Amino acid sequence: MALSQAAAVVEKIIGHGDNATTAQDITNPGRDREKYADPSGEKMQALCFMGKNTPKVLEVPKPRVVEDRDVILKVTGSTVCGSDLHLMHGSVVEMEKGDIIGHEFCGKVDSMGPGVKGLKVGDRVVASFQIACGDVWICYNVFGNTLLTVEVLLLQAECEKTNSNTLENGMYGGRTAGMFGYSHFTGGFAGGQAEYVRVPYGDVNLLKLPADVPDEKGLYLSDVLATSWNCVVDTGVEKGDVVAIWGAGPIGQMCCEFAFMNGASRVIMIDSNWRLDYVKEKYPKAETLDYSTSVTSKLKEMVDGRGPDVALECVAGEYPKGWAHYFEILLGAETDTSEIINEMITSVRNYGRCGITGVYVGFTNHFNIGSLMERGIRLIGNGQAPVHKYWDQLLKMIQSGEIDPLKMVSHRVLVDDLATVYDKFEKKEDGMQKVFVQTKFSDPPCAGSPALKRFE
Repeated sequence: MALSQAAAVVEKIIGHGDNATTAQDITNPGRDREKYADPSGEKMQALCFMGKNTPKVLEVPKPRVVEDRDVILKVTGSTVCGSDLHLMHGSVVEMEKGDIIGHEFCGKVDSMGPGVKGLKVGDRVVASFQIACGDVWICYNVFGNTLLTVEVLLLQAECEKTNSNTLENGMYGGRTAGMFGYSHFTGGFAGGQAEYVRVPYGDVNLLKLPADVPDEKGLYLSDVLATSWNCVVDTGVEKGDVVAIWGAGPIGQMCCEFAFMNGASRVIMIDSNWRLDYVKEKYPKAETLDYSTSVTSKLKEMVDGRGPDVALECVAGEYPKGWAHYFEILLGAETDTSEIINEMITSVRNYGRCGITGVYVGFTNHFNIGSLMERGIRLIGNGQAPVHKYWDQLLKMIQSGEIDPLKMVSHRVLVDDLATVYDKFEKKEDGMQKVFVQTKFSDPPCAGSPALKRFE
């Protein structure tokens, strides 16, 4: 079968438009208790969006199985991501009061629908932050076309069957997959910063964790590991490359590690304050640069006058450095600042590569398209990482000790304290990097896990 014919089959299978969707907008099972809340009446603790910059832990109903392939998880671990802050800041559209946050979580199977295959009650699993229907696998299994293998895996990340949002379709010319805890813009699914969570298409979107991978390491297969790996390989880091990374948070740190694994000769981390000190301690091979300097001129100076081969953006577009972008964002004249992307474009060598992994929601002003065109710069939107594509490879790296996700984890906290944790995370206080959020269902801490710290 020709590739074009097979692609048409894939399109038919995954469907398009508002009718091709799983159950949407269950951001809090309390909104329709009869349909979405567990009939037992059991309650749970969950971190909810209660307005701009107002997170609050509330008691809400436990979710129930809604569709045949749903899985209800007892959450044993979750975390707070920098992109969760974008939600709280109001930078991501279509957040509603009461929405349960959290797109990275692991847990144990509590119950499931009759259509779920390959799982049983009690299994330890980690969830993909994006929700795929899994039907595109039919195309690969039936036609056995190796040309489609990558396409099929990537379609998991852009599954239109799980997100019928018309605004996103209008803004982007297409949709991403549905995502947990990430607004109605991406399907309106309740997140995992809670004690229970409903996982649609659970047999596709849950990966079993083996006994030798504790929750404190397996959790990060949900997003940060796949996102960092995708940033590095999708942008094309090669042997001998000099790589500059904007942002020394958890994504930037793992990009640093993965860049070296893919043959980078040097990695330069760009950030400020104690985050650079953290990098120096945990990733001694990396060089550091304070972002408050003239970044482009300094990078040229550090790399033989020509600049890095590759630039990776691991920050996001909502943090302006100058007053012009500050006021334009404040007035709604743009949603994202172009400053970091412009620094990347002017910093890399001619025909250099720039990958964007940080969250950019809409539109930006003052973009340096001249330098991009005239110097042949490759600007690559890395997209929402295809988690399913990398799961097995990254899990084996954890098992072999090639990577240790605990290197980026600074705190272990309780779900009850999450509102305060958000405040600390926002203010970059207490040296907070990546956190592990435990619940009443969590196993005892593994070796190397930070000690539990209360924030009441």
